[in-house]
Amino acid sequence: MTYPNNYGGLEEEFSNYEKAKVAVLLVAFEGTVTYGKGTSKAPQAIINASKNMELYDEELAQNFSTSGITTLAPTKVDSNAEKTAEYLYQDTKKVIFDNKFPVIFGGEHSITWGAAKACKEKYPDLSVLYLDAHADLRDTYDNDKFNHACSLKRVLDVCPNFVEVGVRSMSDEEARLIKKRKMLGNIYFAKDIMTNHDNKWMDQAVSKLTKNVYISIDIDCLDVSIMPATGTPEPGGLGWYQVLELMRKVCNKKNVVGFDIVELAPIPGYHAPNFLVAKLAYKIIGYTFFGKK
Repeated sequence: MTYPNNYGGLEEEFSNYEKAKVAVLLVAFEGTVTYGKGTSKAPQAIINASKNMELYDEELAQNFSTSGITTLAPTKVDSNAEKTAEYLYQDTKKVIFDNKFPVIFGGEHSITWGAAKACKEKYPDLSVLYLDAHADLRDTYDNDKFNHACSLKRVLDVCPNFVEVGVRSMSDEEARLIKKRKMLGNIYFAKDIMTNHDNKWMDQAVSKLTKNVYISIDIDCLDVSIMPATGTPEPGGLGWYQVLELMRKVCNKKNVVGFDIVELAPIPGYHAPNFLVAKLAYKIIGYTFFGKK
């Protein structure tokens, strides 16, 4: 069976721009990757996987595609990370001011700055929930302020309210910055999450976010055993159901205005990681539009 080349393989009734509540943006960028490569191939790999995903969700007993999910032409990319993030800023701004919910598939994490900047313009109180194995708080890396290792630092330049989850790797420079700016209360390290078996940390983390929230998920936040397809893997990490519970809580208690999932580097012939990202995005869409108590 042949499916349309869009997220979910949706027919026109559920994928046209005018009626859709959700807009999927594809950013095939990998200009500053520092170890494993392949993030430029992620957006299409996620689209391909999504076409084999069941659209009925057993948890919420809903078919989320009825909200309307349109897939836009790929965002323009440049060899320069800042320019690419600016292109995403323009595309996200159009989507969000058309009252649509942006879902962004990277590409590398340097793109998040552009999306957060656009959302901040519509929601001045915006906070960012940032899931990552790495602190991403360097001011510059490899002589580039927009390197993916500086992603959260650039986001904080435009949106200082944040909570970071899953960190298990950082530099001396980042450790000093966290101490200087008294950021420890906003960072939930993987080592602490793994010993907090009742997951009370989630409610605490969500309570620190403002009313309007943008979510950025670097898939290396996940345990490497379920997400090996990333350029900078770290041992340990969050589990599938931990991430779903966190997403469920934040979508229920806050107004999530959009999200990105980045840093997937597809492994040829190994489809599970691609499918995981496609499914995770669908679950967040569901929690946002159908998961309120």
